[in-house]
Amino acid sequence: MADPDRNAAIWFASDGYDPDAKGINGRRVAGASFLGGFFEHADVDEFVSVTAGINGRDRFRGLKDQHAPDTPHRALYQLTLGRIAPVGTMYYPAPNYAEHCWKRQACGMHRYSICGITHTTATQAVMRGFFDLRAGPQAEWDGVICTSHAVHAATLRNMEIAEDFLRDRFGTLPPRPQMPVIPLGIDCAAFRHDPEARTRLRRRMGWKKDDVVVVTLSRLLPYGKFDPGPLFVALQQAQETLGKSRRLHFLACGIYGDTHSKSVFESCAKGLMPDVSFRHLPGDDPRARQETLSGGDIFAFPIDNVQETFGLSPVEAMAAGLPVVVSDWDGMRDTVSEDAGIRIPTRTAAAKASAPEAEGYLAGLHSYAQYGNRLSMLTALEVGAMARAFAGLARNEDQRRRMGAAARQRAQTLYDWAVVIPQMQEFWAELAAIRRASAATRDGPAVNPVGPLPFDVFASYPSDRLDRQTLRVAANAPSARLQEVFSLRRYSNLGRPAEKLETLDRVLAALSDSGKRGNTVSGLSRRLRWNPDTVERAVVFLLKYDLARPV
Repeated sequence: MADPDRNAAIWFASDGYDPDAKGINGRRVAGASFLGGFFEHADVDEFVSVTAGINGRDRFRGLKDQHAPDTPHRALYQLTLGRIAPVGTMYYPAPNYAEHCWKRQACGMHRYSICGITHTTATQAVMRGFFDLRAGPQAEWDGVICTSHAVHAATLRNMEIAEDFLRDRFGTLPPRPQMPVIPLGIDCAAFRHDPEARTRLRRRMGWKKDDVVVVTLSRLLPYGKFDPGPLFVALQQAQETLGKSRRLHFLACGIYGDTHSKSVFESCAKGLMPDVSFRHLPGDDPRARQETLSGGDIFAFPIDNVQETFGLSPVEAMAAGLPVVVSDWDGMRDTVSEDAGIRIPTRTAAAKASAPEAEGYLAGLHSYAQYGNRLSMLTALEVGAMARAFAGLARNEDQRRRMGAAARQRAQTLYDWAVVIPQMQEFWAELAAIRRASAATRDGPAVNPVGPLPFDVFASYPSDRLDRQTLRVAANAPSARLQEVFSLRRYSNLGRPAEKLETLDRVLAALSDSGKRGNTVSGLSRRLRWNPDTVERAVVFLLKYDLARPV
């Protein structure tokens, strides 16, 4: 039997896991890959989903059945998380989960841990989310998985800034969430080199055997991923160095974010690397992605944008056996070792010089695209070093082969889900141990200051409240009258009425059975074997329309 402490209920919504339905971006691709890896490699006795409703439940179950049809599935909904046991952690696919800490208050902080994970941390929502997390009911048995050491440092700094403000304003603070560094993973086998795909692509493109093809696999966003200009300048310089000994080509496989992005890539390619051919393949085509990684000789990923935190594509390229040339930036400092690729030094302006971007983004004067674009303008890669890297690898096929083999081995050893999922499971077990050891595990449900009980806050509004123990109520109309009133008022049209018609009808029937003497809410609750809160809510509605009267 597997240890339930090493399992987590997966908070599931398509936006976090379904790039086909919601659009391709890094966090959705990573989320879909994580789910597949979790279903394939997790040591669990059951898979537990947390969804908003049955559609999400069924979608999760369908994905689970593709990978692990024989492992049971247990469905929880956002309002039933108090029943998470024996599993003790809810996994949330983002780092800013403060709202879920507040929702947890309904059953007590001790009931379960919450574990998020970093993707992009540059949006205002995420940066403010770290403040909200530290200001809210987050506990030390919660966690944020940081996918690289660079994003760990950025997350820590974000929290330190929030803590300085909160401590100055309010005094002491509770401990931070746990923040281990655990990388994203991939299914290495899915990116295995395909000789047939290589031949097919190179023949179609008209590339010769000795031509060297530099490829990238990315969202093609000059303002949100990388500025192609420095890359193209470097490729042109590399081609000039190589002369006629080698012909360079560049292939970008990805989705253009918009017509502006397409224009930037194509015009920069034409103007900045006239001697290097530029081709594009659609990034939403699995066959095109396979051809790109198999048909290329060198993988390039010159990120200069704070939107990036890890960089899945270079790891996928490593799994395909390609040497990689990347910027020395965030997660790639972890993933790309010297034997597997070349990291190009980067340099930004000093912190104080970025004040206009902070102020403009906060004030709403800059969109997120403009924010990323401006910061990219203030981030430099050493173009000469990049040109030398491309020229050197282009000349030396043996070096490309050695680096590619080392890259493949590194991806398999460190970044396959078979290796990463157990690390995540061990972390969830650590959170459970911290939660049990804390004295706070003796707490109970607390009044939620951001979601208070409305009739507690507004207790001064009514003349009186219903007393469920003493107030006797009798039926004053048949079921047909209730049906008529409910229909005329169109309660169902707005959606989610306070109580369903069927519930109201059952309570009215129970009152009718009680005769002229009527009954109390407590008596009806015992008679129906229902929660007295539900009965009380139904009785108030019946009184509202004179379908029942006090006796």
